[in-house]
Amino acid sequence: MAERASEVIRSRANPWLGRLRRVRENGGRDSGLALIEGVTLLEEAVEAGLEIVDLLVTPRSLSAPRTARVVRRAEAGGAVVRQVLERLLESLSPAEASQGVVALGRRPAFQEADLFRATPLILVGVSIGNPGNLGGLLRTAEAAGATGAYLSAGTTDAFGWKALRGSMGSAFRLPRVAGLAIEEVLARLAARGVTRVASVASGGTPPAELDLRGPVALLFGSEGAGLPTPVAAAADARATIPLRAPVESLIVGVAAGVLFFEAARQRGPSAG
Repeated sequence: MAERASEVIRSRANPWLGRLRRVRENGGRDSGLALIEGVTLLEEAVEAGLEIVDLLVTPRSLSAPRTARVVRRAEAGGAVVRQVLERLLESLSPAEASQGVVALGRRPAFQEADLFRATPLILVGVSIGNPGNLGGLLRTAEAAGATGAYLSAGTTDAFGWKALRGSMGSAFRLPRVAGLAIEEVLARLAARGVTRVASVASGGTPPAELDLRGPVALLFGSEGAGLPTPVAAAADARATIPLRAPVESLIVGVAAGVLFFEAARQRGPSAG
């Protein structure tokens, strides 16, 4: 560990703390940075090749071999490491129980063409406001072999710390395009010959009866409202998961799991 890492920050007014606090408060979009909290998420970020800019760690956490290893890797990649008093980091960490490690990483840049590699299987998030739900959707999509995601205008930031925790690293890896109007997303998918399948609570086709083997985009709306009616109507097909009464709907993460893994089943083990 470099000598500078032995200097322990002891003041709440320290500029290093101030920088991380600003990113926590404003989300980091303006600076191109993301707040990374915890050892596991830092490991995922380093493994994904993210540039770690700043890293604060408590002396107690640094004494753990696992933490020391990932901190050394981050520092070898150019991160500036500082130790900090535990009580100060706890005031900075957004988590209820801090793991003693908080970092700033540079947000990765994705190319839209990456969404269409191989046989596209694309997540489309429409006005997903809950960051935990969004993180779970990204994680589910990646686990099923998705090639990428469109996150339409009105969807929360995939690099917000709650979304990052929900995705457990998938947000670092899964290519995506964010901020387009959903009408533009649908048009771009159609132009590339991708079948657009809307997830709806009723009136659709059971997933097992749909052909999901070709280029497919699966559309999901927010937890409460679901997909807007015009968006569902504009899709090429609508999927409804059969449910036993009196249950009328599933949470969006479960619905996404059913649809994505049905697509994975149809495509077989060699797909993606």
